[in-house]
Amino acid sequence: MTKLTQHWQKRLEASPKPAYLLLADLIAEDIRTGRLSARDQLPTLRDLAAELRLNYTTVARGYAEARKRGLIDSRSGSGTFIRGVSPSLPLRGGGGAEMTMNLPPEPQDAALIERMSMSASRVMAEAGLYDLLRYQDFGGSTRDREAGMQWIRPRVPDCRLDQMLVCPGIHSVLTALFSQLARPGELICVEALTYPGVKAIATQLGIQLHALPLDEEGPMGESFEHACKTLKPKALYCNPTLNNPTTATISRARREALADIALRYAIPIIEDDAYALLPRQVPPAIATMAPELTYYITGFSKTLGAGLRNAYVRTPGARQSQRLAGALRATTVMASPITNALATLWVEDGTADAMLQAIRNESTVRQALAARHLGAHNVAAQSEGFHLWLPLTSAWSTVEFASYLRSQNVGVVASAAFSTDGSPPEAVRICLGGPMSREECDHALRLIADTLAHPRHPHATVM
Repeated sequence: MTKLTQHWQKRLEASPKPAYLLLADLIAEDIRTGRLSARDQLPTLRDLAAELRLNYTTVARGYAEARKRGLIDSRSGSGTFIRGVSPSLPLRGGGGAEMTMNLPPEPQDAALIERMSMSASRVMAEAGLYDLLRYQDFGGSTRDREAGMQWIRPRVPDCRLDQMLVCPGIHSVLTALFSQLARPGELICVEALTYPGVKAIATQLGIQLHALPLDEEGPMGESFEHACKTLKPKALYCNPTLNNPTTATISRARREALADIALRYAIPIIEDDAYALLPRQVPPAIATMAPELTYYITGFSKTLGAGLRNAYVRTPGARQSQRLAGALRATTVMASPITNALATLWVEDGTADAMLQAIRNESTVRQALAARHLGAHNVAAQSEGFHLWLPLTSAWSTVEFASYLRSQNVGVVASAAFSTDGSPPEAVRICLGGPMSREECDHALRLIADTLAHPRHPHATVM
């Protein structure tokens, strides 16, 4: 009998607690105190039962309870080992490491926060309060639309005032465009892995999504052209920069190919470029290659914060602006004049650019943490973005992996949420932003890395 099992036997004999529960407690206690370390091998069920003078079933239940708590890993033919698991994360408000919502990080820059607060106060002080509480024409005031053109000019330099709309968030624009361009039962081409909101919109409207397979450059042009010839799609939707979820950016050559096909078949393009301003270098927007067909959309949810529900749309022309404004007015009435005024001021006085730079910097730090912990696992990431795509090549299935992490208060999103072809890869999306601090992000990434290194028995993952 080892010193460890002697210690366990004394505690088991002195405690009225059920032996199987106490056995799991003892393993946890010895991990905390350092008696047991990651990868230490435990006795077999039969050997431990004999040493502790317990029946085999009791010891088996004790090990099962320890697996359930994430303390040990049993591998067929190899034995039972200490996992060295990081503790679960009790974060703000009793929540967990919420890595499911793709929110930008919140830079803790006191000067920048003060600047934003003062700007918000200026909006309320300088604008007529009742003006901000009244209905306004859809699409934003002239000043709001000029700010929108200023914000998108790095991506789409050629934009007239009659092509610009200020709208209440990208999602509402997508809903309006889908309803306008396709009728129930008709088809829109999308990437095989895409923004889940598009799937929800299509389901709500009864529109079919046709998945375009992806290669290292983006949606495959041959597949898009074949769909144009045979299926008569009503539009192409794409998320070309820092794709949600894969983080991939469509190459310039592929953008040109897709634009050429759309022009030849007169297929409208919906270019959802929510992440485009995060990378310092990115290929030209598709809207510059097929301006007469492309609805270029961006906003602030991924560059300032999801609560600033403002989106800018550069339409192909004045007539399309009027039609889209009508569709949006029918569903959303108008963008909030208060948020319009705030966004406009932040663009005009440089606050939006300062916040964008701060988010880039914070994302770079967090991506470095991710590379440190997950770099050996072939993650796809972009240094100035705040999400990553993690392929699973271990014993975990995607659902088991996401479910187990959820039991440890770390939320990630399984690939099925993004799949439009019914064949999702074994992968998860992990978000590094939102209200998590750097320390909490680091802790969660270490837990994820440890889970990959020491997979639990698959039948113990879903609780």
